Amino acid sequence: MQVHSGGPARSGDKESGARAVRLDAFGGPELLEVREVPEPQAGPGQVRVRVTAAGLNPMDWIITADADTAARFGLTLPTGFGTDYAGVVDQVGEGVTGFAPGDRVFGGALSRAVADFVVVDATGRTAADEVHHTPDGVDDRTAATLTIAGRTASAALAAVDPGPDDTVLIGGAGGGVGVFAVQLARIAGARVIGTGSAESADHLRGLGAEPVVYGDGLADRVRALAPDGITAAVDLHGTETVHVARELGVPDSRICTIAAQVDGVTAANGATAPPGALEEIAGLVADGTLRVPLAAAFPIEDVRRAAELQADRHVRGKIVIDL
Repeated sequence: MQVHSGGPARSGDKESGARAVRLDAFGGPELLEVREVPEPQAGPGQVRVRVTAAGLNPMDWIITADADTAARFGLTLPTGFGTDYAGVVDQVGEGVTGFAPGDRVFGGALSRAVADFVVVDATGRTAADEVHHTPDGVDDRTAATLTIAGRTASAALAAVDPGPDDTVLIGGAGGGVGVFAVQLARIAGARVIGTGSAESADHLRGLGAEPVVYGDGLADRVRALAPDGITAAVDLHGTETVHVARELGVPDSRICTIAAQVDGVTAANGATAPPGALEEIAGLVADGTLRVPLAAAFPIEDVRRAAELQADRHVRGKIVIDL
């Protein structure tokens, strides 16, 4: 095997290893530990990325919360944490084309992104083991927020296919996926009504949505905002938006969920995103059409605090770990 290195190890790293977040048991953020681990090496068809930022998502703590869920994602102990990453290629394995040491990249590395290095498949065969070139004009923190949320939002919108004649109700519009879903629906020309807390109204307006408070009476509040009705709905949190959409006459074929299963309704996830979705989203960020609000950034040593904030599920924007 031939491995091409991008240069010496990062200043401050010990020669014998690198930092990575590890869990020795499945459970909550209190179990996250920063460890020194051997530096991974790029094998054939792989690239090694020196990570500069890792973005957090609700799925990061959900899939490591218990053994049964972890097993469904193929995770065994000890395991890492986080999936979204951005950084710089510093090794390429035999047979790799299209990437070279020094290239700025972003992508997904399932439950191992919060680390100094990740090794990923250069062909990007799966959504959780992939690498993409970071466009000029997209900083690493922003690039590290795109993969999971961007793919999921793209998949959900593809399921309902919004356009200029649509009024779309998006449940949980202020969360990490909502940031993308609202803006992508608006870019498609749709009118967007987004559910959230009363305190999130300004945040939702900033994304391009008309805010409406979730909870009892939601259907009546949506009717008041859209007396001519809504034509599509995406539920990014649970099932409340699904039930309201049905009550308002939206057919199941134009309703989508990401966090719940409802008979007759499409359930989308990042793996079902259309081909090229991430590159399209990154391009929209690069040209200023789509923006990603950053709620908070933490050093890797504060990963527990970052994960606790993410698990609270009331964050407006994305959370990033700096490495």
